[in-house]
Amino acid sequence: MRRRGFIGLALAAGPAFAQRGAHVEESDEQAVALNYRHETASVDKAKFPRHDAGQRCSNCSFWQGKPEDAWAGCAMFGRKHIANAGWCQAWSKQP
Repeated sequence: MRRRGFIGLALAAGPAFAQRGAHVEESDEQAVALNYRHETASVDKAKFPRHDAGQRCSNCSFWQGKPEDAWAGCAMFGRKHIANAGWCQAWSKQP
């Protein structure tokens, strides 16, 4: 592929890739600080007794996507995306 064609392809794919965002890993510094889990079902109930199985990222006030999005932005995680079924200790009920 010629250089000009490659650059054009990269620029065209750029906005779509940026919109998807990188996924937060449970081992990321911010995720560890907030006890983030990709699955609300994997939250340690002994450590977080107020956690409820119905609490998930997609029904948190910090969720920045549509309810049906598998991954979306979160005010707590900057540009990285979190899982719809995830949970962290910053969870706050949507108004």
